[in-house]
Amino acid sequence: MPARISNAEFDSEVLGSELPVLADFYSDSCIPCKRMSPILSQLEAEYADKIKIVKINTNFEKELVEKYSILAAPTLILFKNGEEVSRIRGAAKKDDIITLIDQTI
Repeated sequence: MPARISNAEFDSEVLGSELPVLADFYSDSCIPCKRMSPILSQLEAEYADKIKIVKINTNFEKELVEKYSILAAPTLILFKNGEEVSRIRGAAKKDDIITLIDQTI
């Protein structure tokens, strides 16, 4: 299961990561977010040495929500070398996330 990180860990875990990072901005009350959780867990296992996946709770990490202009949950942002390279807003199919990852790694 992807690790939940806070604002305090964001710089080291996401921006400073040697691997590309898929950040899942989610909310506990979001039904589409809950549906995507098992997909992200599968992708974490399938891409273990190629990408890191983290979860950021939009209810508690308001500074990150503002910084990255998160308007809805779920929002997936793919970071590479500390920079945002792509984004998916709303629930996404596994194949769409795989395409996003494969274009980046």
